[in-house]
Amino acid sequence: MSQIAKTPEPPYYAVIFSNHRTEGDNGYGAMADRMVELAATQPGFLGIESVREDLGITVSYWESLESITNWKKNAEHREAQRLGHQKWYSSFRVRVARVEREYGI
Repeated sequence: MSQIAKTPEPPYYAVIFSNHRTEGDNGYGAMADRMVELAATQPGFLGIESVREDLGITVSYWESLESITNWKKNAEHREAQRLGHQKWYSSFRVRVARVEREYGI
């Protein structure tokens, strides 16, 4: 995914997922694609940006903390989280931030 998300005027929220992967795909690619597809259908979802080199970083944007909480509770997303802990990530951090200002060209 190489697009910069088109977000509304702040404030809104960003969930920043930084991670190191384990070796091999082990079904990760298909699940990652499914999670992007599923997230896009969730109420309050605003967009997503993702890059991967040695360190993977995915930032998803949300209208509210409630929409983030609901996404975290989604059954398919919970299964992806379980598999991530079990086999796809050697380490990760999730950070939730309120976006107060944005600018760019």
